[in-house]
Amino acid sequence: MDPSKLAADQLQRMRGMNRYYHERFFADVRFATIAMSALFVVGFWEAPLAFLLIPPLALLAATQTAFDASYLIFSRQYAERLEVYLNTTAGANVLIAHELENRYLFPLNDRKIVTARFGENFSWFGFMTLFYTALGVLAFGFGLALGWTALTDAGGMWTAAYVSALGGSSVVALGVGWWWFVTGAGEARLRAVLDLHFPNE
Repeated sequence: MDPSKLAADQLQRMRGMNRYYHERFFADVRFATIAMSALFVVGFWEAPLAFLLIPPLALLAATQTAFDASYLIFSRQYAERLEVYLNTTAGANVLIAHELENRYLFPLNDRKIVTARFGENFSWFGFMTLFYTALGVLAFGFGLALGWTALTDAGGMWTAAYVSALGGSSVVALGVGWWWFVTGAGEARLRAVLDLHFPNE
């Protein structure tokens, strides 16, 4: 079978994957927004313990959307190599979506907070990443603050258990996220495999 046809089929698959995880990202954001808004309403209504469900939900939403973004990065890394391969095979730079994405959305292989790259490559895409993150942090903080009295009224054992579980989960998520995204460990793994199979790209 023609290698170029195989590469083109794989490129189509990666572009479809990119679209799916964009849709998945916004579906997760919508779900988290609706769920947290509902919990705020219930908490203010007559069940202040509902506020305490907001911080773990905010943390879950943050890790889930970062998971979605990890697949966007995966599909873009492979799509870029496939486009360069097909351009080289065709002898013409026809496929330039990867160049546009690197300039307009966010660059691959650079140090960034998930998809937010600071400096000259900062973009609206990066701003929205930080904006959603900031809203999640605010929801986390307000939920904890508003539910704190109800938590302490439940007793010291429950307070210690809740704070320990929430704090521990947050520290682990931040630590692993920093390692995977900010230090570039995840993209380095992709490059290692892609460099092996596309050594001249």
